[in-house]
Amino acid sequence: MNTSTDAPQALPRRGAIPARPTARKLLPLCAAVFLGFSTIGLPLPALPGFVRGTLGFDALVVSMVLATQSLATLATRHMSGTLADHRGPGRAVSLGLALSALSGVGYAAVALTTPNATLALTLLLLARIVLGFGESLLITGALSWGVGLVGRERAGVVMAWNGIAMYSALALGAPLGGAIFGRFGLLGVAIATIVAPVLAFASFPLLVHVTPSGGKRLAFHHVAGMIWRPGLALSLATLGFGTIAAFGSLLFQERGWPHAPRALLAFGTAFVLARLLFGHAPDRLGGRRVALACLTIELFGQLLLWTANGPWLAIAGASLTGFGFSLVFTSLGVEAVRLSPPENRGVAMGGYVAFFDVSLGGLVPIVGTVVRVLGYPSAYLAGAVAAVVAILLTVGMKPSSSTSVSR
Repeated sequence: MNTSTDAPQALPRRGAIPARPTARKLLPLCAAVFLGFSTIGLPLPALPGFVRGTLGFDALVVSMVLATQSLATLATRHMSGTLADHRGPGRAVSLGLALSALSGVGYAAVALTTPNATLALTLLLLARIVLGFGESLLITGALSWGVGLVGRERAGVVMAWNGIAMYSALALGAPLGGAIFGRFGLLGVAIATIVAPVLAFASFPLLVHVTPSGGKRLAFHHVAGMIWRPGLALSLATLGFGTIAAFGSLLFQERGWPHAPRALLAFGTAFVLARLLFGHAPDRLGGRRVALACLTIELFGQLLLWTANGPWLAIAGASLTGFGFSLVFTSLGVEAVRLSPPENRGVAMGGYVAFFDVSLGGLVPIVGTVVRVLGYPSAYLAGAVAAVVAILLTVGMKPSSSTSVSR
């Protein structure tokens, strides 16, 4: 690896980011991320209906099942970042894919024990824990690998491309998983979940090896202290995605609306479209400025979902939420990368993305208790309030031009 990408250095001025063969280096990595994250997208439309309809549990248990994965991911982010820094990001990505496939084995066990609802739920929670650890290793390793390949000054592009892979897997995986579930049940979804990450290993021969960056290991609280403001804003913004993933299909079912999977599909499509059209914006215009604009778009999307009186308005709200959240993750991530030392790139990436898990693992279950009392639309009012607080946090951030990479 070119050592110039690891040494502290001043960022190039905005709008003057040097051209590099980014596509050739990142496409195989993004293919692996896409297939790995399919293990999240494929079961996503099946699990709420399975837990509530087949096993007979309520909306709070649904949110707990979905949150378990994120709690496991959160608990292992620092470990994953340390592994990527000291053993190499390739090792982290490989182990993440293997664990993701293992979660599919867990889903198969759940499908075979459905008559015993308690046992099936226990096995499902275990499978979600395994998937959470796999996701932690996969995306932390992939982000660290990508930054190592193309340089810290293009961190926004790395996050944009990996985000396209992640949310394409969610957007395409959701309707595909719903179709598989409708025809073959949870066992069919389990088999697809096993196959997808195994196929991802085919992209490894096309990837360039990145030497572990090493460096002194930083405690998680040290990392969080450096990046807490963009991280907390990310956590609040993520609630918009979490409410759609956890309660979107249930809202459609309760109101008798058709096309429930299209809400998540609209979210993912808009997410990818925003990344394709404006993926370079955070690197060129500054993360803070782009984040403020996109948080405002997400706010309007959540308000539209809250007030929707028909399926197409709800789908439009999900689309706006996806478009806004798309570059929130990237733009706040650019600020987090610039605040972190290069020798702890993996730990910093793991720490930043951990705030994403805080939302899905902590905030979504809290919203689940609100939904239990006030109904499904209240989830999107909570998402709108969270977006407003994220805007206020971002307004209080220093402009990125004043931030030095060599901090």
